[in-house]
Amino acid sequence: MSKNGRVLVAMSGGIDSSVAAIMLHEQGYEVVGITMKTWDYATSNSSKKETGCCSLDSINDARSIAVRYGFPHYILDIRGEFGEHVIDNFVDEYLAGRTPNPCVMCNTHIKWEALLKRADMLNCEFIATGHYAKIRMENNRAVISRGHDLSKDQSYVLWGVTQECLTRTMFPVGGFEKSVIKQMARDMDLHELANKSESYEICFIPDNDYRSFLKNRVPELDKKLVGGNFIDKDGKILGQHKGYPFYTIGQRKGLEVAFGEPMYVTEIKPDSNSVVLGSIEELKKQEMTVRNINFIKYNSLLAPMEALTKIRYKDPGTMSTITQIGDEMSVLFHQPVTGIAPGQSAVFYEGDDVIGGGFINKPIINQ
Repeated sequence: MSKNGRVLVAMSGGIDSSVAAIMLHEQGYEVVGITMKTWDYATSNSSKKETGCCSLDSINDARSIAVRYGFPHYILDIRGEFGEHVIDNFVDEYLAGRTPNPCVMCNTHIKWEALLKRADMLNCEFIATGHYAKIRMENNRAVISRGHDLSKDQSYVLWGVTQECLTRTMFPVGGFEKSVIKQMARDMDLHELANKSESYEICFIPDNDYRSFLKNRVPELDKKLVGGNFIDKDGKILGQHKGYPFYTIGQRKGLEVAFGEPMYVTEIKPDSNSVVLGSIEELKKQEMTVRNINFIKYNSLLAPMEALTKIRYKDPGTMSTITQIGDEMSVLFHQPVTGIAPGQSAVFYEGDDVIGGGFINKPIINQ
């Protein structure tokens, strides 16, 4: 047993998790690599070449690094759990008129739980991933903060991970710029990984066409939902759409109806198969509620506090006052924000620290 301990490293075959594993190995940890098979591309009906963390090439890349550095490597097939918790949720959320957050669902309910279980089986004290985030212990809590490279920061998608998992988690690359990690890879003679292009698509939709994916999963969608109406805030019919699940809050392009002025999706009403359109001003909201709160930095909020709230992964965030009300969070933005989408994640920050997060329940429309 290494004096630093034994650590289970989630290795996707990409540059970040590969460098993380090698860094820990060189720091004297006893490393065990694991690659999780979450999705079978053959079932996606995508024409795009299989790439990403579930491809055979990526699994082989992870295994070759383990062999080269002399540590064990395992493949964990979690396609069943992934399908149940991530794929089914993805479809259900769109059918409910919400915009899902599959990466958050995967991290919260699949990856970390699977890692923790396997870490215990393999007698590993720690779990490590290649996420660009930082973690520290403070007041007996594991606190996530933004990664050093803010352009690559992934703290937003980690809000749902439990304290039980976080207290054993390490983020080896979180304190570095991406350019430094790439140079480390070159210095480690991992030139192919250093030059590998990054994918920003949903892993189970490699062609980025979620509408075709929904149709493939729910073949009757076209027949059941065709003929729904675009309406304005007062219920006036503006035209017809192709089915409410195929639209997202804030969408302007692809409406295929001429209005004479820019119009945006401001609300989705699944019960009536209606999509509400409005101006950019009507898209702006200043209040919302957030459900399924998971606290990171604190156990709970005893009083309202100011926080930077992000409503999307690439959202720079907006200052707000957050107030815990039972199991929900009430959020009052200090200025109106655009595109509050039910189902997406809201993550609250105090400086660079993640206070916690949850799923957007609904914006509050001020009369």
